[in-house]
Amino acid sequence: MGISSSHTENGIVEVTVDYPPVNAIPSQGWFELAKAITSAGEDPQARVVILRAENRGFCAGVDLKEIQRAEGYNALVAANRGCAKAFAAVYDCEVPVIAAVNGFCLGGGVGLVGNADVIVASDDATFGLPEVDRGALGAATHLARLVPQHLMRTLYYTARHVSAQTLHHHGSVVEIVPRAQLDDAAREIAEEIAKKDTSVIRAAKEAINGIDPQRVHQSYRFEQGFTFELNLTGVSDHARQAFLDGDHARQANDS
Repeated sequence: MGISSSHTENGIVEVTVDYPPVNAIPSQGWFELAKAITSAGEDPQARVVILRAENRGFCAGVDLKEIQRAEGYNALVAANRGCAKAFAAVYDCEVPVIAAVNGFCLGGGVGLVGNADVIVASDDATFGLPEVDRGALGAATHLARLVPQHLMRTLYYTARHVSAQTLHHHGSVVEIVPRAQLDDAAREIAEEIAKKDTSVIRAAKEAINGIDPQRVHQSYRFEQGFTFELNLTGVSDHARQAFLDGDHARQANDS
């Protein structure tokens, strides 16, 4: 459980997120994820990274329970810094990062996927930013890399989810497969990249980042500033508690 990495002989590194049941990642987990991805890119034997997940979905975002039960703002600061580190690690990784998305991809999951180089999704995958319902802001930077501007704004204000098919229509998801075939589909693309001259691919990654019109690191930290403002005014605490209360009620009904 947690963050793990596995290496293959052909230079493919698989980084797996495993925080059952929904991959709500605790603050320390975000830092560990950043370290795993950065280390993979720094490994001269690595040619490509696959970011994948176990459990019911790719990522449910940050662990709200951790933030809500902590006193003061230390947990919030840690979660925000951890997310920024992990998102940046995906973007700055020295080799291409392929995101293999299963089930739901929410909040911080969108941050990870939006900074990836290639996205493969299962046919049941959905994407969304429920931030406004949690009293937080963030990852609009990354959602804007997945869908056009006005759709991004609609999704952000409404907290609606969209399907992998919608992202495929807009060109951000390259392939949709049944969930059982997701890992194989990601590995097939990874193997194709791994066969290339790794010096050229690493240079290509740096070059593409260099011509990117969006300064993803700065824009995401700008968004986070409003999250801190909402927390200082008490808005976020009430929103998080309302969500957690509703989540407990849903779990009771399911049982």
